[in-house]
Amino acid sequence: MGFVFDALVSGYDLGILPLEVAVLQRMRRRAFPTAEGRVLEVGIGTGVNLPLYPPGATVVALDFSRPMLRRARHRPARARIQAVQADLHRLPFQDGAFDTVTGSLVFCSVAEPERALGEVYRVLRPGGRLLLLEHTRGRGAGAWLTDRLHPLWFAWNGVCRLNRETTRSVQQAGFRLQREESRILAIFRLIEGVK
Repeated sequence: MGFVFDALVSGYDLGILPLEVAVLQRMRRRAFPTAEGRVLEVGIGTGVNLPLYPPGATVVALDFSRPMLRRARHRPARARIQAVQADLHRLPFQDGAFDTVTGSLVFCSVAEPERALGEVYRVLRPGGRLLLLEHTRGRGAGAWLTDRLHPLWFAWNGVCRLNRETTRSVQQAGFRLQREESRILAIFRLIEGVK
């Protein structure tokens, strides 16, 4: 998976810009400034969330792709940032090491989301928060659309799944769902869970 994103790093931000303007920027601003304490952001990508974290936070920015991590290091940030290259399926942290775990547009591309969310659950302290901004299988017409587009999209990129049921996976990993906000046919979701 990392190799796919290694090749995308130079054009990723430009490619996603229309979605950022249409919906993602507002959703990011509702989620990431609320992260507290020791934060783990999984799938940091190009680091678009880094400027949003509050000054008192310490953020461990994790990604499997070394080029993505290099790009993320150039983002401005008010929080203290530590970059770590690692696989989300095998997090190199002790149990309960983080107060908050965040991620955006990452669980669509994780090979085994239940296993990865189990690792996220493990490294969160009891009462810790999970904050995710994801694209998922929509509802109603959104479900129809994502189901129809998924085979073509996945055949083209081989990594990103348009119709993942991420909210359900979060709950199956043991998190209590605190909040779910959705936009554009419920395809884009802000998911907040508590351990």
